[in-house]
Amino acid sequence: MAKVIVLGGCGAVGRVVVKTLAADETFDSIVIGDIDLDTARSLAAGIKTKPVSATAVNALEPETVRQAITGCDLVVNCVGPFYKTVMPIVETVIASGINYLDICDDVDVTGDLLAMSGRAEKAGITMVIGMGNSPGATNLLAKLAADHLLDETEAVDIFHAHGGESFEGKGVIGHRFHCMSIDIPMYLDGRLQYVKFFEPDGMALRRTFDFPILGSGIMVYPYPHPEQVTLPQYLKVKQVTNRGTILPAAYYQLTMDVCRLGMADRTPLDMDGVKVSPYDFAASFLIRERERILKETAFGNQKGCTSTVVTGKKEGRRQELRFHMASDSQALGEGTGIPAALGAILLQQGKITRQGIFPPEAGINPLDFVSLIPGVLSKNRAESPSKSEQLIIDIIDEDGQKTTMDMLAAASLLTAAKKQG
Repeated sequence: MAKVIVLGGCGAVGRVVVKTLAADETFDSIVIGDIDLDTARSLAAGIKTKPVSATAVNALEPETVRQAITGCDLVVNCVGPFYKTVMPIVETVIASGINYLDICDDVDVTGDLLAMSGRAEKAGITMVIGMGNSPGATNLLAKLAADHLLDETEAVDIFHAHGGESFEGKGVIGHRFHCMSIDIPMYLDGRLQYVKFFEPDGMALRRTFDFPILGSGIMVYPYPHPEQVTLPQYLKVKQVTNRGTILPAAYYQLTMDVCRLGMADRTPLDMDGVKVSPYDFAASFLIRERERILKETAFGNQKGCTSTVVTGKKEGRRQELRFHMASDSQALGEGTGIPAALGAILLQQGKITRQGIFPPEAGINPLDFVSLIPGVLSKNRAESPSKSEQLIIDIIDEDGQKTTMDMLAAASLLTAAKKQG
């Protein structure tokens, strides 16, 4: 009787993980662990496919985490912001000896987590970190290209954009302020370098990118995600970059302006006897302005796309592979939650055998990951017929000729070829 707990199961990503795992037969029961117990109970009551229960968890109180995860076979951690919450959770999970998977996208704690790998290995458990969209699916598509499609891999460049989600909380805005405030790693010219978002070295990395569904010429900005740190450890490359944005563009520009003015400061100010921090004001202001901008731009449904561009050589000729995962009806929740659920399924099925703490590319076969996608998306469409997505590969040769393939069909061909030896 396999049992999984999804910490942060009431969030935009966590609830997708819960619903995806509830529609799959791998786990017999699911626990939603969240600080918002009323919402957790409501979500649990709405799922009829298998037993789902709810329990209160405060990520910063290890005893509540320990009590919640006891008896589970796997912990899926979706509690952000990870730079604040992930360390006490991981400490508790190691002490409890339970397998673990998270969607941590904060690079500043990735190194600390990887440094704890020996302790997890000693405990005999598997802990996959950064198994969402970026990082997560991006890592595995880069590995797929390097291992199966190219003879030499030179660069991995990651681009992502999304917006229009049904709601956005302070935690997400805090994460964006954090991303704009810390040193941003980029693997350039064969070595890890750091740039700053608002300074010339970071501004020099801004560029436009053409996303399927979202549009052409969308400005993207350097992002401090973990791929730039982990991928060069497992793939022989000279460059790994990561750029992204939030849509509409006017909303992301406003977020940048507010952060640049120092409004991310959490130190309370005395305003006529009321303590208010610039951060609390800024987050509330941005949440209100987001609604206004969405209406004024007639943004419509939530939408998003992540593109992993892998450049190298095939039979001596330059080739560029552009893996696009795009949707005109799904964004942050599905884009991150579905890959996390796929990772959880693979781990429980025994297809991730490595022990210790590691990123996806170190322990997951990308063909195993891709092979699960059609089944999960089919169940997703059955539940919500209006949802749709594009999973394609643009193959661009050195003469600039482009061939577009269905990503899943291409992966099926690779899997079949692998089985035939």
